Amino acid sequence: MIVAVVDPGSGNLNSVARALSKAADMAGLSATIQVTTDAAAVRRADRVVLPGQGAFAACQRGLASLPGMIDALEEAGQTSARPFLGICVGMQLLAERGLEHGTTPGLGWLTGEVDAMNPLDAEGAPLPLPQMGWNRLQPCRPHPVFKGLPGDAHGYFVHSYAWMHGAVDDLLATADYGGPVAAIVGRHNIVGMQFHVEKSGLAGLTILANFLRWSP
Repeated sequence: MIVAVVDPGSGNLNSVARALSKAADMAGLSATIQVTTDAAAVRRADRVVLPGQGAFAACQRGLASLPGMIDALEEAGQTSARPFLGICVGMQLLAERGLEHGTTPGLGWLTGEVDAMNPLDAEGAPLPLPQMGWNRLQPCRPHPVFKGLPGDAHGYFVHSYAWMHGAVDDLLATADYGGPVAAIVGRHNIVGMQFHVEKSGLAGLTILANFLRWSP
């Protein structure tokens, strides 16, 4: 199995690659993890992972600057429907648009947009942004990536913008931060994690192992 980890010019790609390698060992799979900026490598891969951190627009510009990459991602995630995972801003890029520092078109594979959070506590006072730290994952519906995940599983979040106004059926799990926040979204062969799954301990490795075993 070849897993392409796309480098859009942001994020700690080595930590993602290490987590995927550990997850493959957990799953009993032989996997080659390739961090790449090469569209041809994405086309050859059996599974594609798109990490990202920072601003939506910067990540999208990073992808667009890589020759043929947008088309290669489209072919992998949409045309050939290979298993595709977006992490953090990589998950946000699956939406139709991002509204950080203006409007930036996303890949548009899932309906919805990424907008600024406005979390309030029970008394109506603003909660700190970014949401930074551990938060419990609350599945909305069954999905293969949840297999073996304990009910109190937590993910590690760092974000001030969130996926909003999308299709209810695409929302797979939420976290509570002044109200429900999209934590995992997906449709068909696509799944996206708002939290840093690669930094989420055993829960994150379990999710990644499930992704590597997943046959949509």
